[in-house]
Amino acid sequence: MAEAGVDRIGIALDAATEKLFSEVKGSSASGPYTWENQFRQLHKALEVFGKGKVSTHLIVGLGETENDVISLIQRCVDMDVLPALFAFTPIRGTTLEKKPQPLIEVYRRIQLARHLIVNGRARSEDMRFDGAGCLTEYGVEKATLKWIVETGKPFLTSGCPDCNRPFYNEKPSGPIYNYPRNICLEEIEAIKQQLRLEP
Repeated sequence: MAEAGVDRIGIALDAATEKLFSEVKGSSASGPYTWENQFRQLHKALEVFGKGKVSTHLIVGLGETENDVISLIQRCVDMDVLPALFAFTPIRGTTLEKKPQPLIEVYRRIQLARHLIVNGRARSEDMRFDGAGCLTEYGVEKATLKWIVETGKPFLTSGCPDCNRPFYNEKPSGPIYNYPRNICLEEIEAIKQQLRLEP
């Protein structure tokens, strides 16, 4: 593919843990994929395309904890693989059609953590989680965190560079998980409430 002019590639992990991966893509789902092989393919892709030219998709809402997905985001970044977030969307006629989408508050925390990790402002080890694996501290000063939230950047579509697919995993009526455009002040204020950030 590289010889044909392809300059970057995406290899989806989708699930945040090996167990969930098996349930949605692997042997438990009668799928051909394995967790170990997906990582092998990511490493091979890095050898061919180079650092920063390989991405992966992570779906939030399959049954993982916030700690699970944030730890995997860190692992991907440490490998020089760009992790992109998507919210689980139930599709009629599939085995997961009755599974709900993730809570918007959960998704916002993970988006913010991803932004901090991808941009080198914090590591997953700097963050704190409660006994249920929910994120409680981001590992940065509150003033810095507030400034980053007010830019709106953590909440934009996070696929390949310049990806702006609107409504990829949400309805136009909302809630909007990934914004394909700059976020207005009213939306920023709503996000602050979702994150329970002090004014």
